[in-house]
Amino acid sequence: MQFVKIAIGVLILVLLMVLAGLLTRHFLFKKHPISSLAGRRIHVPGDKSKPAFEIYPKTDTPSSKQTKKPEVPFTGTLPKIAIIIDDTGYDMDIIKKFIGLNAPLTLSVLPQSPFKNRIVNLSLEEGYELMLHLPMEPYEYPKVNPGPGTLLTTMPPDELIRLLKQNLDDIPHIKGVNNHMGSKMTANAEQMRQIFTVLKQRGLFFVDSRTTANTICKLSAQLLHVPFGERDVFIDHKHSRAFIEKQMQELARISRTHGEAIGIAHPHQSTYRVLEKMIPEMKKSVTFVPVSQLVRPVS
Repeated sequence: MQFVKIAIGVLILVLLMVLAGLLTRHFLFKKHPISSLAGRRIHVPGDKSKPAFEIYPKTDTPSSKQTKKPEVPFTGTLPKIAIIIDDTGYDMDIIKKFIGLNAPLTLSVLPQSPFKNRIVNLSLEEGYELMLHLPMEPYEYPKVNPGPGTLLTTMPPDELIRLLKQNLDDIPHIKGVNNHMGSKMTANAEQMRQIFTVLKQRGLFFVDSRTTANTICKLSAQLLHVPFGERDVFIDHKHSRAFIEKQMQELARISRTHGEAIGIAHPHQSTYRVLEKMIPEMKKSVTFVPVSQLVRPVS
C-alpha cells in the first residue's frame, strides 16, 4: 500500500511538471503581433536581412497632382522629379548601388536600423540628401508593427514628443521627414500638430507618403508653416520590372503636366535595375532633384 501511494505521488508530480512546462512554453512562445517594417516580412531583432516595406493602401490615395489634366506644352524648362528611397538602413549593398546611379535621389532612413550610421556617412560623402523615415501607427497595428521608434495614437503628448525627438536625433544631418506607414496617425489632427510643432522648431520639412485618403498632414503643415510635399506615385509596390517602368512613366507624365512630381521607391533589386535603365534616358526630358527642392509652405 505504501508503494502504491509513493507511485501515485510520483505520477502526480510528473504530471504537474509536464503541465508547468506546457504553460511555460505557451507564455514564452505565445504568438506575438507581426513585427514587420513593411507588412510583408518579419524583422527579428539582430536579423540584418532586408526588411519588407510599406503597407500600401488597397486603393491608392493620389495627390492633387494626379488629376488627369492636359499636359502643358514644353517651354524650355524641364519638369522636375524627386525620388525618395524609403526604408533604408537594413541593406548597405543595395544603397551603394542606388548612390551609384548618378541621380540626386533622397534617402529616407529608418531609426535604429543597423546600417543607419554608414548610410549617413556615405550620403554626406557623396552629397545625397537624407530624411528620417518616421514610423507611425497604421490602422493594422498591432497586427502589423512599423518597427522601432513607432509613434502611436495612444501616446500622451510628452511621450510622443520625447520619442519623436529621439528618432530625429537618431539620424543626423536630415533635411526632412516622411512617414513610414502611419495611416492611422496621419489622420489624427491633434497629434500631427504636435509632431509638426517639433519639425517647425527644427527647421525640417515633411513629405506625406499618403498611406490613407484620410490624411490631414497638409492642413497641419499649413497651420504650422512647415514646408510640405506629398507623394504622387508609389513606384514599386509591385515588384515586376514592367510595373515599375509603368509607374516611372506615370511619374514623368505628372511632372510634365504640373512641372514637378514626387515618387517613392524602396531598396529592391528590381527597382534598382529599372532606375539604372530608365534614368539616363529620362534625363533628356526631366530634371532629377532632391526632394527638398519640391517642398514649400502651403498657401
